[in-house]
Order: sequence, then C-alpha cells, then structure tokens
Amino acid sequence: MARRFAFVFPMASGHMNPSLPLARRLVSLGHQVHYISREQMREAIEDTGATFHSDMEEMPELYEGRTPDLFAALNDLRIEFGLEDDPYMIAFTKLKEICLEMMMPGLLRWLARIRAEAVVCCPLMNREASLGAQVLRLPCVCLLTTAGPGAMPVAMADMLKTFNITLEQCMEERANFQPLLDSLQRLREKYGVKVELTDDMWPMGLSAASCESKLTLVTTAEFLSDPLPQDLQKLYDAAGCTFAYVGPLLDKAGAKRAAGHKFELSDGRAEAAEPAADVVAMLRAAKAQGRRVVYASMGTVITGDSPEMGWHDRIKKDGVPQGLTGKELCQAAWKGLFDALGTEGGPLLLVALGPQSDALEDLEVPANAFCLPVMPQVDLLKSGVDLFLTHGGQNSFMEALSSGTPLVVCPGFADQPINAQKAVDLGVGLQVPRPECRMEDASREAAKYQAATAAAVAAVLAELSFLQKARGLEEELKSAGGVAKAVDLILSTLDHPHKLGGA
Repeated sequence: MARRFAFVFPMASGHMNPSLPLARRLVSLGHQVHYISREQMREAIEDTGATFHSDMEEMPELYEGRTPDLFAALNDLRIEFGLEDDPYMIAFTKLKEICLEMMMPGLLRWLARIRAEAVVCCPLMNREASLGAQVLRLPCVCLLTTAGPGAMPVAMADMLKTFNITLEQCMEERANFQPLLDSLQRLREKYGVKVELTDDMWPMGLSAASCESKLTLVTTAEFLSDPLPQDLQKLYDAAGCTFAYVGPLLDKAGAKRAAGHKFELSDGRAEAAEPAADVVAMLRAAKAQGRRVVYASMGTVITGDSPEMGWHDRIKKDGVPQGLTGKELCQAAWKGLFDALGTEGGPLLLVALGPQSDALEDLEVPANAFCLPVMPQVDLLKSGVDLFLTHGGQNSFMEALSSGTPLVVCPGFADQPINAQKAVDLGVGLQVPRPECRMEDASREAAKYQAATAAAVAAVLAELSFLQKARGLEEELKSAGGVAKAVDLILSTLDHPHKLGGA
C-alpha cells in the first residue's frame, strides 16, 4: 500500500543528508515523499525522486519580510525582539518556540495539502514537525543524527561551555522573557499541545520531539552510542520512546548531497561541484598508480555564514569575540595538510572547500591538490581514502567509520569535539583541538594549529594501527542494518503502530 510521507527538514543540511537515502528507497518502493526544506537542498532532494517544497514559500508567517539563516530567521528575530546584545545561545533559547509558533500555520496547511500520512523529521531541529503531527494525529518518526540520545546532553554541555553560559542561566532567561511565555500559552490554547518552558532544555539533552514520536531512528550502532543518563532514560521510558539503532544511512553511488549554509547567494544555492564521477575517477586513477589519497572537508556550518559559528565570525564568550573565525580555522587546517603532503607527485589531496568565494584566498595550493566547493563524500570514502581530515560532525564521522577510513579530526563545536576524542579513544585517528585564544592572538594560534594539523596528518598516515582499527569498526558496522532496516522500521510503524511507544 503506497503511503504519502512528509519529510520536514527545513534547516541544517548535515542533519538532512541521512534522510535522502530513506526518501530514495521509499520512492523506489512506490511511496510518495514530500520534503519541506531550503532552496539549497532542492537538487539533492529531487535527485531522490521526492517532491521539493520551499519552507520560505510555505511558511510566510515566519519568512515574509525576514532573511532566512541557519536557524529559521533567528537573526532578524533577534533584532525584532531587542536581543541583538544577547549571546547567540541565549537568544536562540528565548526565540526557538517563537519561531516554532510562526512555523506551525504554514506547516499544518502544507501537511493537509499534500495529504501526509506520516511525518519524518530531525528531533534536534524540527520540533514543529512532531507537534504538527500531533495536531493532525499523524505518526511521527524522528531521525537522530547523533551518537544516540545520550550524545545530546554531552553536546549541549559542550555548546554551553563554548559560549561560557550555564543551563541555569538559559532557564532563568527563558523564564523572564514574556514574549516566550506568551508564545507557549498561545500554542497550548490554539493547538492543544503540551509545550513547556523546560522542553529541550531540562533535564539537559532531553528531546521533546522524540518523546512525542512513535519511533526515533539513530544513525549509529549501539556499541558506538554515548551512555544515556539515568534521569533521561526514565523519562524516555515513561514516554514510551523507542530508539532504533540503524547505523549510518549511506546513499547510492553518484547520489547528490545537500551542502552549504550560505544564504546571500542570488539564487540561494551553494556552488555546484564538478560531476561526482570525475573526482572519484581521479581517486581511482591515483590508487591505480600506487598513490595515497587524502580527502578533507570541514563541514557545512563552519564554512557557512552562521553568526558566531560560521566563516566570518568568532565565538563570543561574555560578549567578547575569541578564537579563530571559521575561515581562519579551515585555512589553517588546509595549510597544515598542504605542508605535510603538498608536493608534485605526492598523495592526491582532495579538498571540499564549502560555498565561500574566498576559501582559497592567500593559500598556495600544491600541484597534487584538487579543490572544489562540494565533493561526493560518501562515494570518495567508499572508493578508498587513506585519510580523512574532517570537522568530526556525526554524519562524517560515521561515514568514515563505515568505510574503514582513518581520521584527523579538527573539531568546531557541539558533538564535534566529542567525536574527535572518540576517534582517539577508538584508535582510528588523532584530533587537533580548536584553539581558544584572545582575538589579538589569533594569527599566532592559527600558525600553531597549522603545524599541529600537519603533524597529525603525518602521524596517522605513518602508523598502520589507525587503519587496522578503522577496518575493524567497518566490519562491526556492517551488521547495523542501514537504509533497508530503517525503512522497514518506518513502514512497520505505520502498519503496526501499537507495537511502538510514543504519542
């Protein structure tokens, strides 16, 4: 029986990428898949056979007269609500349900128009989806792209530490922000949903969307998941949550990938990559010649234009910009790679730059390096990369482990430092921690970071044990189930909803 699925992934392409192979398989089985997402994601979505719908067009209550960014239209809302001077993390926690309230009318209209029979969403980014499913009495499946529900409190603690903010401070700010309290009350009265001041905040790392959903798919294997604190375990048990570990969700060869968080482009899209086969062919030719291949990508957020976390900005602590910008961080990592291996006839260096036009500004690219805004990451890793220099986002981390690829992790924030340490603990690679320094010391720290990256690259390539450990984990991950298991679980949830807990 063919079904109509609503995939709600308006923001953060990294969270959306594992959904693409799910959509492709559902379409191949005769089901309809409709996405509500950003224009930057259209090409990758349509490549699966799914139908694309623009969140900006479908949600005018939020986007009309406002500029989109990584988190809905947070920057404009900060100005509207007089929060320009608030730390980014504080402003986000004050405004996230206000954004949600503005999204709900358009989301509900869209779900009704496409006659959705089930909703699939990211529980970290898209609470409006699980609430919309409740209002329309639709089953909801969450796609959690972290190292299990236990990773969420750890990542949140790291984010708070990065911005030098406490959870208690966030909660106090929320409790004293009347527009938020008014928004929560309107959501309760208009839609009959349970929304509380503590949602997604307290206890730290609790996912309200997972509590409201029939099933949460987790894109790691259980043996790689982070321990779940006992208080969260009790709350999830009480809510009847089902977490199913399916391992990394990898797409077919040649599949298009969502990439880029750069919103000022005239058509809203990231720059296009060369055809995937060309880059993969370069890799295979190099391997056939006995050359090593190193692939580098620093992800989508750091190379994008998100305030405080993106290309041009520095993280603020107590209102003071500190450390390296995204550009300084990425270029130092790339320079370190070039220092270690950049020589004519040396290893093939494939570098995914991201969408910024000045990515290579002031960099001397060696003859053995090939750089593009976007590269077919999964295809390259599957084809046999000797080393992956990565920011350590969960999707990239799992894609590397599933292909037995050793790592050098240059983390940015959130779960990335955690995965960097996990790579060391698992014996699959080394990490180069992000520098913390005063802004005036950034150039000196960037030079140190460049040297540390070069040393880590050389060390991982020289030591066989990293490859052996990575190959061992690759074998273990083969039994996780992947896309086929995930889709079977989704369809089973629709056919036999009584077998699972949740709303």
